[in-house]
Amino acid sequence: MAERLGTHLGYRVTSREALLADAAALFDASEEELESALLHRPGFLERRRLGRLHYIRCLEAALAKAAQGDSLVYHGQAGQLLLQGVPHHLRVLVVADMEYRIAAARDRDHVSRRRAIRWIKEADKARDEWVRRIYGVDRDDLTTYDIVVNLQEVPIPNACAIISQMVESDFPTTSESQEIMDNLVLASEVRARIGLDEAIVDDKLEVAASHGRVTVSGKARTRRQARRVEELVRQIPGVVGVECHAGV
Repeated sequence: MAERLGTHLGYRVTSREALLADAAALFDASEEELESALLHRPGFLERRRLGRLHYIRCLEAALAKAAQGDSLVYHGQAGQLLLQGVPHHLRVLVVADMEYRIAAARDRDHVSRRRAIRWIKEADKARDEWVRRIYGVDRDDLTTYDIVVNLQEVPIPNACAIISQMVESDFPTTSESQEIMDNLVLASEVRARIGLDEAIVDDKLEVAASHGRVTVSGKARTRRQARRVEELVRQIPGVVGVECHAGV
């Protein structure tokens, strides 16, 4: 459906797998570690000192950067949550009943019905837990979406036509919404790079950006870390000024 929608709109199409590769290249991070953070595999926190949230910030920044130029269809886990607060971002939930999903899984992976059912249930459970722990919401919370498409009842061509019309009439990119997008791109990159700096414990820091000026607030563990945050942010391309209000 995403591929067909991209063709219908003339948009670029990117997937979760492509996003992982982009984030790995952008932040010189391990694609395996990024994927582990996105899937929340058991034992990840015990094996990695940085923790999964830092890698989630990298994925958020990579998706924001990909979407900055507009005309993008992204399909993958938590797309409605990885890119938040942008008015021209249309969030679509695609659903189908179990029989439809089983048939699709068997056709795609050439597995038995029993294995397809087991995979679907395990994947749903893991995704539910991941969204709840990372973002504090239920994955099936319909208020986090703008439209729900039931593929069992609505053929893919019809769904693409409906979504395309919504994009063009109700979710246009304006100068104001593009400014929000540009600010999000810079803020998310700054947040990711702070998280990846091993000299900073950043669990209580928040980042905002406006026209190249970055504001860091919250709490740092030590005064040295607060100074390190400011030094790091000043070195990031696109930053024209820094205000660090991080207490200790």
